[in-house]
Order: sequence, then structure tokens, then C-alpha cells
Amino acid sequence: MHILVSEWLRTKRTAIRWLTFFMPFFVAVCAIIYITFRKGTTQEFIFEGFFTIWTAVIIPVGAGVLSGYIVYEEEMAGNFNGFLSSGISRTKLYLGKFLLLFFCSAICTFIAVCVLYIGINYVVFDSANIMIFLSAAVLAVTGTLPLLALHLWVSFARGMGASIGISFAGILMAVLFGTTNLGDNIWMFIPWAWPVKLGMLPGTHFIMNSGVISSSEIINNTTRTALVGLVVVVAALLLFLLLGILWFRKWENS
Repeated sequence: MHILVSEWLRTKRTAIRWLTFFMPFFVAVCAIIYITFRKGTTQEFIFEGFFTIWTAVIIPVGAGVLSGYIVYEEEMAGNFNGFLSSGISRTKLYLGKFLLLFFCSAICTFIAVCVLYIGINYVVFDSANIMIFLSAAVLAVTGTLPLLALHLWVSFARGMGASIGISFAGILMAVLFGTTNLGDNIWMFIPWAWPVKLGMLPGTHFIMNSGVISSSEIINNTTRTALVGLVVVVAALLLFLLLGILWFRKWENS
């Protein structure tokens, strides 16, 4: 916790706080304005539309930009010299940056979801199911963790440009393998598809209510996707973090 607080204080007067607090508010407000003027809007439509955009577009770009910018700030502050000579072990330094990324990502997602909920609850519907949206937010953030670990490693190794470049390629993979049938058998091997697949799981509630597919089939498919998704997320997170830390401990900043 001390490391996270220290890292957060260092973001004062930087674009990181603007990205964390203003960007999700802006995206959610734009979504509210759109659905306000769209006739026949349902909770299912709002849920699917918002979380598709958030997990397949915002999260990949956000992970790349945020990771790259956090590392870029350290580079501009003295070419990493002050950062690396702080007297803190490199493992703690690296984990501190990762915790900051996780904190910013989580706050960003929950702000967007809460603003969206308030908007649809008081502008479009009399009562929206907050638990569905919050559950999706938790799962989306969980699926984002390996991406943050990967982009942090890339940002230190290759710089902000490489991290952002990979993130745009990630959008393509998230859309193709996370939102279409193309990824039915391979999405578990595509890190950018994990936030999409996990984040959309609570939306099966709407399918169950429609009665189009049997509840038992929906529950079985949802459980299987959740289990596979969480296993690969945990495994990839540990792998990317471990490899990143091992590399960072030997990094010569050259």
C-alpha cells in the first residue's frame, strides 16, 4: 500500500490523473447522450454496446497509453537515474508501477460504469440492474491485469511508442477474437480477448430472461467461459509479471 500511495503522489500535475478521472466520465456521458436520443433502447443494448466498446477499444488503448506514459514520465525525469537509484529494490519499483496501473485502470472502469448507471437509471429507465454492470466491471478489470503487466514490460524495454503500437494491434485482436465467432476456439490464447469475454459474461442475464436459449445451457457455457478465462488470466499475469521483474532486475538502462 505504501508503494502505491507513493506512486500515486508522483502523478500529481501529470496527464495520468486526467486519463484516470476525466476520460471515463467523458466516455460515459457520450454514451448517455447517445442512448437518450435513441428510440427503443433496452438495458441489454446498453450493456452490450458499452462493454463491447470499453473492453475491445478503450481497455487495449488505455493499457498501452497509460503504461507507456507512466514509464515515459520516469524517463523524462532523469533518464531513469533517479528512479533506479532511489534505494528501493527493483522488484518493489516494478511492482509499484504495476499497482499504479491496476489502480488507475480499476478506478477508470468503475467511474465509467457508475456514471453510465446513474445516467441510464435516471434518464432512460426507472431502475437498471446495478449488479450486472458492476459485475461486468470487476470481470473486465480482472481480464485487463495481464495486459497491464505485458505493456509495462514492453514500455520499459521498448518505450512508449512500442506500447501504444501494440495496443492498436490489440484492438483488432480484441474485436476479431473477443466479439465474433472467429475466436470461439482460440480466444483463451489472445490476451486482448480476455477483458471482452469476461466482461460480457454478466450480460447472459438478459439472454436467460429472453427465453431463447435454455437456462441450463447458458449457465454451463457461462461457467465454462468464466473458469477458462480466470485460469488463463491468473497464469498469464503471473508469467508476465515474473518475466518482467526478472528482466527489470538485470536491466542496464541502455
